[in-house]
Amino acid sequence: MYAWIWRRLPFGLAGKITGSLLLAAATVALLWYVVFPWAEPLVTPFDDVQVTQDTGVPGDPADPGVEQDAPSGDEHELPYGTDRNNTPPPSPDE
Repeated sequence: MYAWIWRRLPFGLAGKITGSLLLAAATVALLWYVVFPWAEPLVTPFDDVQVTQDTGVPGDPADPGVEQDAPSGDEHELPYGTDRNNTPPPSPDE
């Protein structure tokens, strides 16, 4: 396919190089301004992040959402509770 395009471009080597660059730029512009904006709503669920921070630095002590109960240097202790926002499983007698 590329050889077919190369053969169809006019004006010798300089014209073929210029035409190739223009075709590449037109393809990038078409993707950037038409195809990607059209496809963006389709991939938004994969981009929907629920984590927010006031300072923008993960684990920052100034972040009020992070509990600071873990001793420093213990990287295995989570600095937040894991039982919030989790619904308990239904009991067997229900």
